[in-house]
Amino acid sequence: MKLLAKGLILTAALGLAACSNPDRFGGNNVNLGGANGGIVPGSASDPTSPAFFQTAVGDRVLFAVDQATLSVEAQSVLSAQANWLSTNGSYSAIIEGHADEQGTREYNLALGARRAQAVQDYLIGQGVSPARLKTISYGKERPIQVCSDETCYSQNRRAVTVLSAGLSG
Repeated sequence: MKLLAKGLILTAALGLAACSNPDRFGGNNVNLGGANGGIVPGSASDPTSPAFFQTAVGDRVLFAVDQATLSVEAQSVLSAQANWLSTNGSYSAIIEGHADEQGTREYNLALGARRAQAVQDYLIGQGVSPARLKTISYGKERPIQVCSDETCYSQNRRAVTVLSAGLSG
């Protein structure tokens, strides 16, 4: 019994002694915050990342009922998207057009296509190369809110700019 207790005390003492010298490996500290002021590459704090684009710039614009016309708020978001895309030339984008559940499948596919085209036209007008942009319409097939009232409908009437790396040109 005494031998077991002495062995445990010795192991604990050696373990604590090993932890007492933080520079025992030559001071190779790992800085997980990065050398660039705490910006983690690829995170939402990295202004060149898709996560930053999605959260800080905004990846979607909303539309009024049966409309593909860009509101002033949508134009503001799209101007910021165009600036980001101009600064980050290695990304291209697919613009997804969506509609709410009202109306036929065919009508909503066409409406989604007009919405995506309106976004693409605006971005091109702001200087983004057409070769970097593609459009697709999902109509009412991919709702983000599912219920039959205006709170859901208004979120589903949208165009979303989805970034793709290395596909430009």
